[in-house]
Amino acid sequence: MFSDYSLAELSSIFVMQGFAGLILFSVFLLMALGLAIIFGQMGVINMAHGEFMILGAYVTYFTSQFFLNFIPDLFSVYFFVAMILAFIASGALGMLVEWLMIRRLYKRPLDTLLATWGLSLILQQFYRSVFGPREVGVELPSWMMGSLPLTDVVEVQINGLFVMALTIVITIAVALLMYKSNWGKQVRAVVQNRMMASAVGINTEKVDRYTFGLGCGIAGIAGSAFTMIGSTGPTSGQLYIVDTFLVVVFGGAQSLLGTIASAFTISQAQSTMEFFLSGSTAKVLTLLSVVIILMLRPQGLFVIKVRR
Repeated sequence: MFSDYSLAELSSIFVMQGFAGLILFSVFLLMALGLAIIFGQMGVINMAHGEFMILGAYVTYFTSQFFLNFIPDLFSVYFFVAMILAFIASGALGMLVEWLMIRRLYKRPLDTLLATWGLSLILQQFYRSVFGPREVGVELPSWMMGSLPLTDVVEVQINGLFVMALTIVITIAVALLMYKSNWGKQVRAVVQNRMMASAVGINTEKVDRYTFGLGCGIAGIAGSAFTMIGSTGPTSGQLYIVDTFLVVVFGGAQSLLGTIASAFTISQAQSTMEFFLSGSTAKVLTLLSVVIILMLRPQGLFVIKVRR
């Protein structure tokens, strides 16, 4: 596999694939952050998480079209507006879904899996009917175009650097929200002991709704980032949902640090193997490796002890 390349060529390949893996890591992490909040904090298996991401992607696309057609002078900043709108749209839909369906299914993980899988199919058909079956792509502002040369043969994409910077900012914001804010303390109190949290005056239903909305809103931001590296279609979210669940389970469902470490490990392994092997083979080998590790350590890379 490596014998056909010189040492210099292999070094360049690993650097370039490493950077591609970082871009994939950014999307995985943004998706997994939202899913980890929903699954880790609430015990809800949300199979429609990819569709919340694609809603954010569609919001980003239509925002770009609006700026391009009506206020082209401000097109260079449309993406920041699109991210906010994507977060609001996906978060609002998430809270609506929690109020209509999810709140009736707590402590029934299999039922949440089946219900959200059905919701996933409904949303896919809704997107197909409203936005059309064809994939669409956003036009990037000029300052996001191009690449920066690292060496004579290695270049990094500017939009990839932006996605990574966005991921760092969102991750820090989520960490501060979950571990430093009063609302984050309420969420962790509900996770550790729901009955006691309710007894001391915490509105657990409100915490659940906002937590689910936050997880879906972060998925919407992931959708905005996704538009920079791929086209948007009604079923695009399904391409990432399995990998995202893999990241959350492998890292430890209630551990932010575990989610970060897991997303980095899986994205780098998958990106590097895809260069030397086929994409399907790389996914199979990654899945097998994770399954073997989980057989030895079923709680994931990191685990947080909570009272039940």
